[in-house]
Amino acid sequence: MYQLSVLGSSWQSIQHITFNIQNKMYRSHTCGELRITDAGKEVTLAGWVQTVRKFGAITFIDLRDRYGITQLLFGEDLNGQLEANPLGREFVLQAVGKVSERSNKNPNLSTGDVEIAVTSFKILNKSAVPPFTIQDDSDGGDDLRMKYRYLDLRRNAVKKNIELRYAVNRAARNYLHNNGFMDIETPFLIKSTPEGARDFVVPSRMNPGEFYALPQSPQTFKQLLMVSGYDRYYQIVKCFRDEDLRADRQPEFTQIDCEMAFVEQEDILNMFEGMVKAIFKDVKNISYAETVERMTWEEAMWNFGNDKPDIRFGIKIANLKSVFTRNGAITATGELINGADFKVFDEAETVLAIAVPGCSEYSRKQTDELTEWVKRPQVGMRGLVFIKYNTDGTLKSSVDKFYTEDKLKAIAGFANAKPGDLILVLAGTEDRTRKATSDLRMEMAERLGLRKKDEYKLLWVLDFPLFEYDEENNRWVARHHPFTSPKPDHINVMIDNNPVIENAAEYLKHPYAEIKANAYDMVLNGNEIGGGSIRIFQRDLQEKMFTALGMSDEEAVHKFGFLLGAFEYGAPPHGGIAFGFDRLCAILGGSESIRDFIAFPKNNSGRDVMMDSPSTIDDKQLTELQIKTDIRK
Repeated sequence: MYQLSVLGSSWQSIQHITFNIQNKMYRSHTCGELRITDAGKEVTLAGWVQTVRKFGAITFIDLRDRYGITQLLFGEDLNGQLEANPLGREFVLQAVGKVSERSNKNPNLSTGDVEIAVTSFKILNKSAVPPFTIQDDSDGGDDLRMKYRYLDLRRNAVKKNIELRYAVNRAARNYLHNNGFMDIETPFLIKSTPEGARDFVVPSRMNPGEFYALPQSPQTFKQLLMVSGYDRYYQIVKCFRDEDLRADRQPEFTQIDCEMAFVEQEDILNMFEGMVKAIFKDVKNISYAETVERMTWEEAMWNFGNDKPDIRFGIKIANLKSVFTRNGAITATGELINGADFKVFDEAETVLAIAVPGCSEYSRKQTDELTEWVKRPQVGMRGLVFIKYNTDGTLKSSVDKFYTEDKLKAIAGFANAKPGDLILVLAGTEDRTRKATSDLRMEMAERLGLRKKDEYKLLWVLDFPLFEYDEENNRWVARHHPFTSPKPDHINVMIDNNPVIENAAEYLKHPYAEIKANAYDMVLNGNEIGGGSIRIFQRDLQEKMFTALGMSDEEAVHKFGFLLGAFEYGAPPHGGIAFGFDRLCAILGGSESIRDFIAFPKNNSGRDVMMDSPSTIDDKQLTELQIKTDIRK
């Protein structure tokens, strides 16, 4: 039997846990619990040896468990036992003794006012020498720590991340439960319907030659639950995608997956603003009282160069292409700017600029370094033009040969620059230049300290395009997924227009290019943390959507016949959203990588180096599965 006692309601305050297993006291208190008010108590602690410090005939040991560290004092009477049974790092130790006030108090520990004068002890288990030090500033590299992840998880820095993950999980569940949502599990072995990322597939021994797929999301199942009448569903669920990895991707990841029936877009936005604000309050003790800003996808792309802008700071992108024409154009300042025979601008598909505040005093070395930064393969630009708008109102640029100061001042006005700003200009093809300018904006904000980890800014991005055009295959593809509904006033455009494109170069003129999705993304500090849509719930419209994506009627029935059939039995209007749980935890924990918040993550090659997985399977298993392969390691 066991007894569990928790003091305090906050996740940070779990300190007092007492265990009694089969009437044998392994510990009466945790290593993070005892205070000066406990002086004189006889206690039993158990944990791992953090450090051993010998001072003549006495020895001090820091004993660690999940809850903290307590100092143990071994006096002269125990010296012989310690010599006979020397203690090393990570030994599992049980110690009995009396709580006393420390003479040398440690203000950095919650237990730093006390120590345990040990009267008896027992080594519960010995430890080999750890391959790295189990402390915050560990000497272990990433690969080594991932190989011994069970040791890495003992470190306080990692433990805090796992605790935060649990806190976010608990806060989300509490909010959803209190708002009438039901946690319903959906299958992990499903049908493969690859439309986005590649599926992970699982062979079926009982159905030779056939395969399950692991779900990229529970999308169709949660829609079927709406048809079934479970009008508020959620799961905190594992999802799987076989795609290239980076810091914010894992082959298996976790979503807060939600769906609601009889709702419109506004209902979804209000409900899940509330959830994220509740998480902020419960986990970070932040009262996010302000209204969450909203902008359209087009506004985000024009002003910030991407669809998940960080709005903690300004620095909007200005499109200067109209300025750089041979025939001249009227700028926002009302001045005429003629073409200056500067081919970099005149012949570019687009010319974009940002005005970086307070950087007009950048040296030549600094601007050269920025030029090299934009030339990196990750950014992919050929160069950078700068204009210094000095505090005295004068302007100096790297293109003085082509542009007079009056013209530079007009450009500065068009870019919304002020005296003291540094104007950075990139030119080239539309997509690459917009992405590069967005990256440059973020880089300058990072250098200026404008992206504070303890500052949070939420944003809804709305009205995404419903379709994207795949030029390589000359067909439309769904920007989100094929179950997203068009905006109500765009439905007839999709129904009445043939999706076939005769000339791939003309796709932007097709009516499908203008259709907006009834979709929404939630953005936090420049990261998409959640995305969803109002769904299609009528069979005829869903069939039109499949046709637009190039599916034949037979293919649509083969892949999604179960969903089309369900829509014939009174499917309600519904919509939902899925939040990237790992990413949300990473942002709240101030990290760039979701791996820091997953107990047993994969590396960037999708491998579990601790378990050495994936691995080959033996011939007997292959025979049972009726799989033949010539690939061997």
